[in-house]
Amino acid sequence: MNARLFAGLDLLSTAVVVLDGELIIRYANPAAELLFGMSARTLLGRPVAPMFVGEATLRAQLREALRAEWGLWDQNVALLRPAEDPLPLNVVAAPVDLPDARLLLELRQIEQRLRVEREEQLLSQHQASRELIRNLAHEIRNPLGGLRGSAQLLERELSDRPDLREYTQVIIKEADRLQLLLDRLLTPGRLPHFSHVNVHEVCERVRSLILAEFPDGIRIVRDYDVSLPDIEGDRGQLIQATLNIVRNAAQALTEQPIAGNAAPTITLRTRAARQVTIAKRRHRLALELTIIDNGPGIPAAIRDRIFNPLVSGRDNGTGLGLTLAQSYVHNHQGLIECDSVPGHTAFRIVLPLTIHPDREGESA
Repeated sequence: MNARLFAGLDLLSTAVVVLDGELIIRYANPAAELLFGMSARTLLGRPVAPMFVGEATLRAQLREALRAEWGLWDQNVALLRPAEDPLPLNVVAAPVDLPDARLLLELRQIEQRLRVEREEQLLSQHQASRELIRNLAHEIRNPLGGLRGSAQLLERELSDRPDLREYTQVIIKEADRLQLLLDRLLTPGRLPHFSHVNVHEVCERVRSLILAEFPDGIRIVRDYDVSLPDIEGDRGQLIQATLNIVRNAAQALTEQPIAGNAAPTITLRTRAARQVTIAKRRHRLALELTIIDNGPGIPAAIRDRIFNPLVSGRDNGTGLGLTLAQSYVHNHQGLIECDSVPGHTAFRIVLPLTIHPDREGESA
């Protein structure tokens, strides 16, 4: 069979195999190689049914799909694995009308499917929240400007009453503070300016800022993979996204006691990740930046909403830091996740990695 007919499937993050009329594998994409733990050369020519629990049932279902020409949808199967428990999968089978290709199977881990659905839901919620916040910010800006202008005019009329001018200054300063808050809400809408960025320079910049802001008691540990190549990104946005997360961690560490009297510690860890799926796209190589702290953890009541605007676990928090961080990461086609239990909170930023041509051999 001419594999070039299915070359477009090589880029999918979902495992896909193509079967002939005898249910023999004639094509397998790279994601299928990872799923089965075999190279495409080993998979080609093998009957597919014996690779699953309930071989006879699956074979009968696939033959019926071939006969009826309507395929299978969301059938649960379990992949046999040597020395391991069977792996639960969802399988979708679609008829194909080619001489050596009669059935196309899409195989997806059930856990992976749930994760993709959750990621899609988070993206949808994020976009809706961003649109709502932008609309509110624009609506607030005009009356806020009028409020500040009126306070300035009133202050001029009270030139002989310094005791009252104190109150107009409060109005002006609070209006300026709200204006700054609105600017922060609207800033993520700008397009990033991409250039070569070294992630460790980003981490070092954030580290220096945090140590200056929290000079006493915070320990920041570097755990870098120095072999990582530069990425294509907006340096300012990546610094701000990382800074927002690290600052939240530092504030939690300084405001609440650490279990076991341990030293308040933040770890900045960088690693390369291979075959990563982000928003249904598979990337051969990605960069992982993980920010870990040993603080009290995120309250359970808000753990699933921490990236939503105006959600904060601190009484004096604005609830914008993580929202902005998520926006900046999404601007880079990346993913940000969080796992938190008391004593261990980890934010994981995953960014697709573009290999420089002169460093391809170093990172392969």
